[in-house]
Amino acid sequence: MNGLWLGLVVPKRHAKRAVTRTLLKRRIRAAIASAAPSLPAGLWVVRLRTPFPRSEFVSAASDRLNHAASDELATLMAAAVARARR
Repeated sequence: MNGLWLGLVVPKRHAKRAVTRTLLKRRIRAAIASAAPSLPAGLWVVRLRTPFPRSEFVSAASDRLNHAASDELATLMAAAVARARR
């Protein structure tokens, strides 16, 4: 990720538990790392906008949470790469 600076914002109101916020940050870092060759150098800030309610995602290590986060990040990274190619 040479030349890429990453900022992460995962608000408590979207992910109440620290373990969930940490897992989401790891997922974001992994998504950026996989898309890094296609992204231009610069500052990239990723802000979580979709809530991950505790009632719906009972465990931070659940497959359901991992899939939901991965799907959202894949969509976000695809849009960022497409925008960077313009």
